[in-house]
Amino acid sequence: QLQLVESGGGLVEPGGSLRLSCTASGFILDKYAIAWFRQAPGKEREGVSYISVTGGTTYFADSVKGRFTISRDNAKNTVYLQMNTLKPEDTAIYYCAAKVRGSIWSDTRSYNYWGRGTQITVSS
Repeated sequence: QLQLVESGGGLVEPGGSLRLSCTASGFILDKYAIAWFRQAPGKEREGVSYISVTGGTTYFADSVKGRFTISRDNAKNTVYLQMNTLKPEDTAIYYCAAKVRGSIWSDTRSYNYWGRGTQITVSS
């Protein structure tokens, strides 16, 4: 079974930080590019960040540039999303996904393997 599991979500105050982890089982992440997506109530799922197989290429949504960073530790079979200076509009369910096809990093159709998601709520 190929599976991605997110962890690290929860409730945080505006301006705070969280680090999300995406850990793979059934396969090794060093053969896949990985992306983080999020979906807020009533909104479409949107790409947040992306990291290439080697880690040499990363992408970020304009809304999170300068606040979020993405990294990978292939020895741990894990990809991280460090989220700083969180805002209420960051509230969403966050998903990690492994890229197996497609050329558009922020298109959900480029990914076949998805985690179940983890809830991030930014509120005072």
